[in-house]
Amino acid sequence: MIKAIALWGEQPDPEHYAKHCELARTVPGVTLREGRVFGSPPGTTPAAAWFAELEFEDMDAFKRAASSPEFAATGEDAASFGIPLQIFFTEVE
Repeated sequence: MIKAIALWGEQPDPEHYAKHCELARTVPGVTLREGRVFGSPPGTTPAAAWFAELEFEDMDAFKRAASSPEFAATGEDAASFGIPLQIFFTEVE
């Protein structure tokens, strides 16, 4: 399984974010999970306020999705929020 994990430094504007999620759900083969970061271990401060996971069945599905116009549009829209954002691509075994 492959995941693209987005960590937002601040909570995104709810209206814009709802539209962003609609766009993300158009990416071929994606399962989207997202929500608020509510805490971290004692003595630490969360590095993010919001997260999203785009999940793909395998590397081939991820490569197909990553080459799609929908994936590119989702990335462009994510950058348009103007708040801190980190994105990681991970492989889950």
